[in-house]
Amino acid sequence: MPTALWIAHVHVTNEDAYMEYAKRATGAIADHGGVFLARGGKYEQLEGNDRKRNVVARFPSLQAAHDCYYSDAYQEALSFAKGASERDLVIVEEAE
Repeated sequence: MPTALWIAHVHVTNEDAYMEYAKRATGAIADHGGVFLARGGKYEQLEGNDRKRNVVARFPSLQAAHDCYYSDAYQEALSFAKGASERDLVIVEEAE
């Protein structure tokens, strides 16, 4: 079964609320087997909209990434990001 990547591009508008989201989301992601590959590090914007925070997490499967997003713990964390950020988030299955 191929692993999956959770790729987020974020513009933070309320740093305090977003950091609360990040703290809570970390646990929810780990609970579903997710591990961070990139989390807000240096980047180079080549095309499209520039969002200064970029996050990539790997999950054991597309289903695990999906289940994480819809879990109660992640949805609670997400309530802190809403209104505190502009986000794009996609789950992509990795090539085998």
